[in-house]
Amino acid sequence: MFREGNHPDDYSRITYRKLLDEVCMFANGLRDLDIVKGDRVVIYMPMIMETIICMLACARIGAVHSVVYKWDMNRDMWWSCLLENQSTICPPEWMDAEDPLFILYTSGSTGRPKGVVHTTAGYLMYALATHRYVFDYRDKDVYFCTADVGWITGHTYVVYGPLANAATSVLFEGTPFYPDNDRYWAIVEKYKVAQFYTAPTAIRALIKFGEEHVKKHDLSSLRVLGTVGEPINPEAWLWYYHYVGNDRCSIVDTFWQTETGGHVIVGLPGAAPMKPGGAGYPFFGVKPELLTEEGEVIEGPGEGYLVFSMPWPGMMRTLFGDHERFENVYFSRFPGYYCTGDGARRDKDGHLFITGRIDDMLNVSGHLMSTSEVEGVLTEDPNVTEAAVVAKPHPIKGQCLYCFVVLNDSSKFDANLVANLKKLVRKRIGAFAAPDAIQYTPALPKTRSGKIMRRILRKVATNDREVGDITTLAEPSVVDALFKNRIN
Repeated sequence: MFREGNHPDDYSRITYRKLLDEVCMFANGLRDLDIVKGDRVVIYMPMIMETIICMLACARIGAVHSVVYKWDMNRDMWWSCLLENQSTICPPEWMDAEDPLFILYTSGSTGRPKGVVHTTAGYLMYALATHRYVFDYRDKDVYFCTADVGWITGHTYVVYGPLANAATSVLFEGTPFYPDNDRYWAIVEKYKVAQFYTAPTAIRALIKFGEEHVKKHDLSSLRVLGTVGEPINPEAWLWYYHYVGNDRCSIVDTFWQTETGGHVIVGLPGAAPMKPGGAGYPFFGVKPELLTEEGEVIEGPGEGYLVFSMPWPGMMRTLFGDHERFENVYFSRFPGYYCTGDGARRDKDGHLFITGRIDDMLNVSGHLMSTSEVEGVLTEDPNVTEAAVVAKPHPIKGQCLYCFVVLNDSSKFDANLVANLKKLVRKRIGAFAAPDAIQYTPALPKTRSGKIMRRILRKVATNDREVGDITTLAEPSVVDALFKNRIN
């Protein structure tokens, strides 16, 4: 594994042999603290190699790890003290297939965080299989996933999947904007990366700095480009394909969740047609269905609730300490199905497009539409880098559209831009979809995993300052800015 620090001069590498030694030493240190199989260990550490070592050490002794962004600072210990005089030999704890491996709390983008429990054998097998086939990973490839290990993508596609495939990968501890806005592309060129995996929000953030930062680097080693975290809008997809992939790389827009453990809807590179903004097809063993509001199966092209009719190996097993909530949240809406909480559209070719969270559907004057549909239209304007749309109660229409837009650095937010955006939505979707309010914001409220916390935006739209838990926000200060710029 290559380790790339925040500064370009700060880099190193670690072999599998050395990684095993470090894991065993730390595992022995945990045992000295009387941590045993079944104990829960909370890990609050930065995006550094030691975090991965700690996760794997917990797994080695059968302790259940839970990586978080906050906990009690009074429990801190010095790393060097725990490893001092420890042996590099640590016999692994034998585990049953269904023994818990880790607990990971969801971001809280839709409410109170849930402690998702993943078990040992099924999760690891699914992580291995999806990593190998979705990214077409081959021996001697160098793979680079930009995700933080504090969320599920970091667990599955930075730690467990690549390591299970004996992959050579890049662990990046920095930001894509330091020391310049070409840092990702510099890393790809430096290590001759074959597979690059990042979030649409990162792509959109880099688009506003122009393609010159991409063009000055040799990215010819790239073969597969991946996106994760939210549906990618077609404009960002095309920029990614044209400038980063040089019109020749496969793009895999992966749909999955903390709860699914790994990819469930995806287009395998070289084996499935690519469509800008489309997620693709079910992964092996995954059985998706589209359902109506009444629970009827939609055959052929159509749009509805995305559910799964059969379990798969990497699926969550429960919510920590609350199995009743697990059943209610995921299985009560449509008995006999796992409900993703997302809507999807299937075209005539069977290609699936994720339309967004069910909670984010809009019903304006009897017309049902998804927020992602409107957001995709708003980002067609070259001035708009990102957009988010929520529903606001309306006395006549039932609901109206309240939109938030982030602009390119060189763009100006004024009445003319607002008029043009409303006109664009009317033209592309219909007059009923014309936004009632378009608010400028320098940034959107996002979790550290890059997901937009839409419940906060709904609170802003209705001027309700009781926003609830915002501890998982990457930049909590953005909440005050949103209310300050609110349109009455």
